[in-house]
Amino acid sequence: MSMTTSQSKFSFRTLLVVGLVAGIFAGLWPAGSARAQGLPLIRDTEIELLLNDYSQSIFRAAGLGTGRVTVRIVNNEAFNAFVIDGRNVFMHTGTLMQSNTPNEVIGVIAHEAGHISGGHMAALRARIAKDQTRALLIQLLGIGAMIGGAASGNQEVGSAGQGVMMGGNELIMRGLTAERRSQESAADQAGLKFLDATQQSGLGMLSTFERFAGQELFSDAHRDAFARTHPVATDRLARLRQLVETSPYYKNKDSPELQLRHDMMRAKLSGYMEPPSIVFNRYPASDTSLPARYARAIASFRLGAGGLDQALAGADSLIRDYPTNPYFWEIKGDFLQKAGRPKEAIAPLRKSLQLHKGDAPLVGVQLAQSLLQTKEPQFSDEAINLLRKAVQREPYTTTAAKTLAQAYYDKGLLPQSELARAQGLFYFGAVKQAQEFAKRAQGGLQPGSPDWVKADDIINYKPQT
Repeated sequence: MSMTTSQSKFSFRTLLVVGLVAGIFAGLWPAGSARAQGLPLIRDTEIELLLNDYSQSIFRAAGLGTGRVTVRIVNNEAFNAFVIDGRNVFMHTGTLMQSNTPNEVIGVIAHEAGHISGGHMAALRARIAKDQTRALLIQLLGIGAMIGGAASGNQEVGSAGQGVMMGGNELIMRGLTAERRSQESAADQAGLKFLDATQQSGLGMLSTFERFAGQELFSDAHRDAFARTHPVATDRLARLRQLVETSPYYKNKDSPELQLRHDMMRAKLSGYMEPPSIVFNRYPASDTSLPARYARAIASFRLGAGGLDQALAGADSLIRDYPTNPYFWEIKGDFLQKAGRPKEAIAPLRKSLQLHKGDAPLVGVQLAQSLLQTKEPQFSDEAINLLRKAVQREPYTTTAAKTLAQAYYDKGLLPQSELARAQGLFYFGAVKQAQEFAKRAQGGLQPGSPDWVKADDIINYKPQT
């Protein structure tokens, strides 16, 4: 699949209420729990590599190293970004689609890196640990209930939120609000330092905050998530503007190559996530640019069976003009696999993986799925090899573990199948279930073998308290 979305366990509105209402309030979630909480995450090789290129120099400048922090994509159309621990920056698809330049997204990443480097989530968790501040948590939940009720039209939910708020402590709320403003300002300044260190303009950060500053006048129910979670005071915005405009890199622009990659990302998100009618209106046939061709090819496929031929023609046209672009081969394979033609999807997906020099686990997983869907035994070993590599390279790709478990089961390798299921459950956060599968797997594995050791590690894992 060219773009995969993990299924949330509950509505995104609930996540917005509980996790995003107060920006760093999202830091209350334990580290790593986003997976288990069921955030609707999107996985896509092209977009993830672009965000990695946007972020890694920023993270290095922030002293966060390389590979320690990952930018993850949340399937939500609102403009927002947030952090919940020191290892992930969560970026809404709405932010990516509404940002006109790479610098705007990079500015958001720099700001969130400022929160991580400043230890703001740890500070808030420490505050919540105090008995007095637990009352504040109730207040924040009350705000969330009110917002959720207003957004959904559910008066009972809104009334419940007001009831919770009535019992809150105004002094505690003021204290945390002041601390939060201080942290937001500190994240601005830290982010600008990171941008200066990488010789990038802060104009993207400034334009983003200027865009949402006017929403301070709106009720929470009508504000974008970013405006609610990153409130912009007048003095803060003035200070930010001064720092940006006095930077020696103020006038630096994104390279044309990076801008094209940004535009391709927006086109891809539009093609896969918006109704085809909107896509065709935004990218009309008269627009012969590469992003427009990309978006129209994807949107054509989403028209249904009648659009498949048009989609494949669009993909073939892109491949003919840019034969070394792995993503054009990937979408062709994606179209064919989703259309129930897995055997035809194999060749383009193999070509895409080859162009990635084998280093694209998500493409490898989709190729393995296509191989297995043919039900032809000669493909099973190749599929298992691809899936094993994907699990080793990216253990958080739970689809790989599930597919590997099924592949082993089909071959009659039950202990290996149960181990793969255990690994998938473990990285999803279902530790107890994972340990049960690991115990069953270990009984059929050679003691001391690599797979036996993997099962043993899961069995003996003790979650941190």
